[in-house]
Amino acid sequence: MMSIAGVIGAALFVGSGKQIALAGPAVILAYIGGGLLVILVMRMLGEMAVAQPDTGSFSTYADRAIGRWAGFTIGWLYWYFWALLMGWEAYVAGQILHSWFPFVPDWGYALIVTVSLIAVNFMNVRNYGEFEFWFALVKVGAIVVFLVVGSLAIMHLWPWGQARGASQLTAQGFMPNGIKSVVVALLGVMFAFIGAEIVTVAAAESANPAKEIIKTIKSVVWRICLFYVGSIFIVVCLVPYNDPMLVQPTHGSYNAALSMLGIPYAQAIVNFVVLTSVCSCFNSALYTASRMLYSLSRRGDAHRIMQTTGRRTGAPYVGVLVSSVFAFAAIWMMATSTMDLYDVLMQATGTIALFVYLAIACSQLRMRYRLQAEGVELKFKMWLFPWLTYAVIVCIIAALATMIVEGTYRTEVTYTSALAGVIVAMGIAAQRLGIGQRAHHESTMAPQAGATLERSQA
Repeated sequence: MMSIAGVIGAALFVGSGKQIALAGPAVILAYIGGGLLVILVMRMLGEMAVAQPDTGSFSTYADRAIGRWAGFTIGWLYWYFWALLMGWEAYVAGQILHSWFPFVPDWGYALIVTVSLIAVNFMNVRNYGEFEFWFALVKVGAIVVFLVVGSLAIMHLWPWGQARGASQLTAQGFMPNGIKSVVVALLGVMFAFIGAEIVTVAAAESANPAKEIIKTIKSVVWRICLFYVGSIFIVVCLVPYNDPMLVQPTHGSYNAALSMLGIPYAQAIVNFVVLTSVCSCFNSALYTASRMLYSLSRRGDAHRIMQTTGRRTGAPYVGVLVSSVFAFAAIWMMATSTMDLYDVLMQATGTIALFVYLAIACSQLRMRYRLQAEGVELKFKMWLFPWLTYAVIVCIIAALATMIVEGTYRTEVTYTSALAGVIVAMGIAAQRLGIGQRAHHESTMAPQAGATLERSQA
C-alpha cells in the first residue's frame, strides 16, 4: 500500500488539470510516455534492490556503483525534495481544513497535521504502516469509484449530469496544440510519478525484502496504467480540455469531471480526498526522508546522531525531527504571510525526479557488470540489458536538454542543477578530506547492516 500511495498524490487529483489544458486529449500520450519511463527505472532499481536490500536504496547503490560523491549527492537531493515537499503538503492541508472550519487559522491546522504525523513516525514501523494503509485505501478507493462512474458515463449508462460518451476525446482535435505541447506536458508529468521508488526503501524493513520488492515492482505496470492513464483517459473523454475549471488550483481535473457528471458536493468530495492524499504524502515523505538520513549517516555522509533509533520502536526519531524542519518553516511562513518565499525553494525540486532516475540507470548499468563479473546470480533482472538501460539514460538527458531549450521548465532545471552542483562539491570535499571515511568504509564492508538492524526492530 505504501508503493501505491507513493505514486498517488495531489498532482493527480488537481495538478493534472494543467497538463490536460496544455496538451488536450493527447495528454494521454504524455502519461503513457512518463509511465513507461518509470516502469523501466523501477525495473532497474528492483534488480539492485533485490540483490542488495538497503534503506538507502538508490543512494546506496549510486555510492557503490559510481562513487561516494554520487551517493552523497543523490541522497541529499532526495532528502531535500521530500523534506521540502512536506512543508507544501502541510500548507495544502491547512488551507483545506481552514476552508471547512475557519475559526482556526490555516497555519494552526498545518501545525496540528505536522505534529500528529511526526508522532505517527515515532511509532514502530508496523504501526506506522497501519496508518499509511488506511491513508492509501481512501485514495485508491476514490480512484476506483471514479473509474467505475466515469466508465458508466462513457458507455452512456450514467443517468445524471452533462457528460456522455467519449465525445470530448476528439471534439476539438486529439492534439489541438500540436506535438510540442505534448512534449512539454510529458516533462510536467514526470513530477507526478516520483514516489514509486519508496517501496525499495520500505521493503528493506520487511521480513522478506526480495520477495516484497519483486511483487511490488511487477505491479507497477498495472498501477500506473489504472490509476494514472485510466483516470486521465476518463477525464479527457468527459471534460473539454479548455474548461476553465481544469486550471484553477482550487478545482482541478477530478472536480471538473465530477461536476460534469452531476455529482453533488463535488468540490467537498475532492477536497476530502486531496486532504487524505496530502496527509498520506506527508506521512510517506517523512518516513522516506528520515530513512535516507539514517542511511547517509551510516555511510558517514551525515552526522552520526541521525542513526539514533528508539529502543522500543526502532524508528530513527532524530532523523524524523530533522526532516521536519521545512514543514515548520512553512508553518512559520503561513503565519507571517510570507509563503511566497517557499515557492522559490520549491523551484529547486522541479527536476530532482529526473536526476534520481538518471542516477538509478547509471548505477544499474555499472552494478550489473560488476555483479556478473563476481558471478552473482540475479533473481530479478532488467529487460534487454544493456540496451534499454542506455535508452533510458539517453531519454533522461534529452528531457533535461529539452527543458532548457524549450524554456517552460528552464528555471526548475537551473535551480535544481545549481543545488546539485553545490551538493556534488560538498560530496567531493568530504571524500577528499576523509570526512566520515571510517563510517563509510564500515558501511561498504557490511552493506546489509542497516537493513538488518531495522528489520529486526520491525
